[in-house]
Amino acid sequence: MNTGNEKNVFLRPGELYFGQAPTRVRTILGSCVAITIWHPQLMFGGMCHYMLSNPNTPNMNQLDGRYAEDSIFMFMREIKYHNSQPSQYQVKVFGGGNMFPMLKSRNNAIGQRNLEVAQILLKQQGFRIQETHLGGIGYRRIIFNMQTGKVQVFHNPENNGKDEALVL
Repeated sequence: MNTGNEKNVFLRPGELYFGQAPTRVRTILGSCVAITIWHPQLMFGGMCHYMLSNPNTPNMNQLDGRYAEDSIFMFMREIKYHNSQPSQYQVKVFGGGNMFPMLKSRNNAIGQRNLEVAQILLKQQGFRIQETHLGGIGYRRIIFNMQTGKVQVFHNPENNGKDEALVL
């Protein structure tokens, strides 16, 4: 329910948002991955939407939200700025779907690689993943409520116009 005071943010691939309640952050995922982090006491956090696991040519001088590692570094920069620790955040990971299951190619494994790198990087930085909705077939719509830390997931594994809905 929108009270009228709520800020609504839509993330495109490669974008990251970090802010506070009352905000809802939305995105749509295929093989991409979204990570939400939320500090329950301070009611702030963020969501990223990355497309690929690693850049071909890393640039440590300029972070690029299209890549998993850079997105995690961007989160770490925000966490440090807010004098908090990764272990204080509720972390949820979504996406990595196989968008073309009928194709048998190496490029079809992008979603799986995106998921694997998310889990590795989050663990390395001291985050604990609490909820996931990963892999499978089809797209997902994600709505992250920073007031509650809850994430609504609408998943359409059959690509038939009928979303499965759940709240994590």
